[in-house]
Amino acid sequence: MAVKRRFIAPSRSEVDSSCFAHPLYAQYADYIDWMQATAWPCIEDLNRKMSLDAHRFVLQDQALLADGLHYEVRIGEKGRIATRAENWHDLFNAMVWCRWPALKLAFNALQRSHIAKMGPSNRNRAQYALTQFDEAGVIVRMRDPSLLSLWDAHDWTALFHAHADAWASGDIAIAAVVGHALLEHGLQPAQYIVGKALVVQGDVDDATCVARIADGIAAGELLNDPLELRPLPLAGVPGWHVGQDAAFFREAACFQPLREGRVYPEPSLVTLIRDSARPR
Repeated sequence: MAVKRRFIAPSRSEVDSSCFAHPLYAQYADYIDWMQATAWPCIEDLNRKMSLDAHRFVLQDQALLADGLHYEVRIGEKGRIATRAENWHDLFNAMVWCRWPALKLAFNALQRSHIAKMGPSNRNRAQYALTQFDEAGVIVRMRDPSLLSLWDAHDWTALFHAHADAWASGDIAIAAVVGHALLEHGLQPAQYIVGKALVVQGDVDDATCVARIADGIAAGELLNDPLELRPLPLAGVPGWHVGQDAAFFREAACFQPLREGRVYPEPSLVTLIRDSARPR
């Protein structure tokens, strides 16, 4: 049996900056200099983009770790987001904090709640769900609910290839890539990365979809179990990978068949919130 190797991000000098033109990074254009510049951004650069007054990025070093606090607890109690220097994973995490702060606050609040109950060394299924979505999360908006049955059946050829027009028209679309590990894996575009998706039904914009998910997490309605998350092979999204013919969806390793007995939950509905335009 093949051993799955841990992903090691390329060095900054090894990254072809053209990879950041990929749709994976479309919502992070405000941080393009952080990704493309020859030099790494410093902590002060990151904090200049942070919209939360009570939260700041801080360099993760021995002096910081000496407080003995869990990473999530430190964020909640002190507003200090530990960030490693010259590290792609933590840079992308900072970008998500800056782009979608309400979502990251919801993650943190739920994680701290579970840590308070379970202790820092034990983890329940909700914590695994939160971590998976934080690392590999994708939010999908869907106007045409008939496409959901294709997705739930893992009929990848139908979902992506036969219904490419639905992606072009916006009947189904990526509202946000929120998993910072996905952004890191995108540094090597040849990979077939798979997102962990939550779905929002309704004819709404991307920001409203993210707001709905943030509210649902904060209210304890979402991410109570990893089985809530639908796999979404991002290489299948029309225009996100080269050579998307019918054979590609049959043969590429990322397009896995449905596991026997696997059932997905109903999607979130934007009708559950009517004040999505409120400031965040």
